[in-house]
Amino acid sequence: MAHRNQNRPPGNHPNKKDSAEEIEADKMGRTRAPLTAVVNNASTSNTDGTESNTIEFTKEDIEALLNEKMKRGMASLDHKKKMDQMVDLIKRLKICVRWCFNENEKLHSEVEFAVKKCCDTEIEMYNKTEELSDTISNMRNTISSLEEINVKEKSEKLVAIEDNMKLQQCNSSLQSDLKSANEAYRRLDMEKTIIVESLNATRDLNKELQDRLKSLKDSHSEAIKHKEMLAKEITCLREELKKLMDDRDRLQGQLNAVMLEREKYIKFKYETYSKLDKLASKTEALENTCSSQKEKITLLEKKLCDERKKLEMADLSALKTREMFEEKKNIIRELQDQLADKEFQVVEGEKLRKKLHNTILELKGNIRVFCRVRPLLREDRSETNMVVSYPTSIEMLGRGIELGQNAGQKHLFTFDKVFNHDASQHDVFTEISQLVQSALDGYKVCIFAYGQTGSGKTYTMVGRPDAPDLKGMIPLSLEQIFQTSQSLNDQGWNYKMQVSVLEIYNETIKDLLSNRSSGFDQTRAENSVHGKQYSIRHDKNGNTHVLDLTIVDVCSAAEISSLLEKAAQIRSMGRTQMNEQSSRSHFVVTLRICGINENTEQQVQGVLNLIDLAGSERLSRSGATGDRLKEAQAINQSLSCLSNVIFALAKKEDHVPFRDSKLTHLLQPSLEGDSKTLMFVNISQDQSSIDESLCSLRFAARVNAVKLGSQTVRPKHTQGA
Repeated sequence: MAHRNQNRPPGNHPNKKDSAEEIEADKMGRTRAPLTAVVNNASTSNTDGTESNTIEFTKEDIEALLNEKMKRGMASLDHKKKMDQMVDLIKRLKICVRWCFNENEKLHSEVEFAVKKCCDTEIEMYNKTEELSDTISNMRNTISSLEEINVKEKSEKLVAIEDNMKLQQCNSSLQSDLKSANEAYRRLDMEKTIIVESLNATRDLNKELQDRLKSLKDSHSEAIKHKEMLAKEITCLREELKKLMDDRDRLQGQLNAVMLEREKYIKFKYETYSKLDKLASKTEALENTCSSQKEKITLLEKKLCDERKKLEMADLSALKTREMFEEKKNIIRELQDQLADKEFQVVEGEKLRKKLHNTILELKGNIRVFCRVRPLLREDRSETNMVVSYPTSIEMLGRGIELGQNAGQKHLFTFDKVFNHDASQHDVFTEISQLVQSALDGYKVCIFAYGQTGSGKTYTMVGRPDAPDLKGMIPLSLEQIFQTSQSLNDQGWNYKMQVSVLEIYNETIKDLLSNRSSGFDQTRAENSVHGKQYSIRHDKNGNTHVLDLTIVDVCSAAEISSLLEKAAQIRSMGRTQMNEQSSRSHFVVTLRICGINENTEQQVQGVLNLIDLAGSERLSRSGATGDRLKEAQAINQSLSCLSNVIFALAKKEDHVPFRDSKLTHLLQPSLEGDSKTLMFVNISQDQSSIDESLCSLRFAARVNAVKLGSQTVRPKHTQGA
């Protein structure tokens, strides 16, 4: 019996030992186990679910593993043994590759640490160099500005001295001009006095001439002429005197302006001398600062030389590390190439696994029947006669069940698997896990529970989701789907999941995930208002679509659990004389799986239908009346239609009545072609239910006799088109 985890990839190995521990182990003389034994032990421990020991490889081990070829005599082996040897080789290669990747990660981390340290040192030296260069450039700018100020002040000082000398020369020339003007003024005064004296003399002479006028009539005209000439000379002299006075006034104004300019110059001279003193003190302070800065620059230059030497040493060590890194990188590249080849082989092996897995399931039968016996309840334990027994022969062990009647007559039935009343939920799920895997492989899978009311169908399919050990086939199947799909992400597979939940009540489909589903009557009224008929359609690819049905995208099993909890609260339940809580409808959970492999561009589309059928019951025993009577009649009618479909398939009739009921119409793609169908027939082992159990077992035996496969070709009118 295959374990449900046999198709899962082996778990990750623990971290490898440090290199120092390996060296100490080699020094102490520890010997490594042969590669094949270590890998086999590792794979065995992984399969058992325990942690594997630390695995180490040498260069010779890797070369031996890479050069290993298929064993002789492979042609004579069957596909299963070839597949086992191929899986064993792939497992060992994966372990070796993981070890190489761990070693590569260690070397890569050491290289990154050395490169990071070197980069930090370079950045620190670069920052220090920039700070020193900024300080030097600032000091140089300060010194150049001070030198410019000093040169400017010296030039201004020389210009001021030259201006002072020019002013002194101008003053001396003005003083000499003043002296010459004073001398001219004195001369003019002397001439004036002379003129005045001459005028006085002329007046005296005029008096004498007047006195002599009478005596000198002959000389009178000459005197008049001489007088006119003198008058003209006087006017000329007066005009010249006026001009001299104007020149004197002008020179006096110029002298006053020169004196004012002299006073301003003296004031400017004193201010310039004070500024020169201040600049001299500032220049001295700047020279002191410059000398101290030069000392600091020399110290920083020494430190810069030391840091450059350290940087050169770091560059040498980084160069060696890079060389080692390049060598390891080349080794990694070779291993990656080999890994790509092995991954291609893994992909091909996965294709072969799916093909062989499907072949195995087809050999077992595309329609399989499991029988499960419900344990006795408290009210049933008063009965002493056990109506169910299990044959112990090798051929019938685990597959046969015997039902005895009061008259001593016994009925023997054989199914694919029989679970007694002590079987746990996980024991049952282990047998169907491979069938659930087929849904991920892209096939249509249908699992449904059939039996009388109170035989344990809902417990088998739904169980108790709040108790991990009592979960039913629906939650366990969905958990396996999500766990396996997540483990296949490493191989490039990405899956999209969609779920829908409905029930068929009185031949009417009810959407259990609709937000307005608060009651059946309300839902039926809303459907009539909104025009939702929930019609069943089958496309050319054999996919089933229910129009207007709510389909929810899900990413985890927890999301589906919450949806199932909501749907279970809305599902139609009732009380009969045979069961406190009887399912009055067929409960259908559909999971649509769409997978795409990004590496190989493969696409798969699978469907998983999980169905909890309503229980069959005799009206006389259930005591149903009114609405319960109508429900029971509808349930029995749909189950009778299912029987007719199964019998038509078993006889390979041309017409299969899929459309006689909503249930068979919905299950049509799961009951033909290469679909995989599993039926749980649930029976009760109490004496009062022997007739119902016998009917259920006979129906299950006929279902088990049906043979379907991909070679079966149905006429077009049987496809529900």
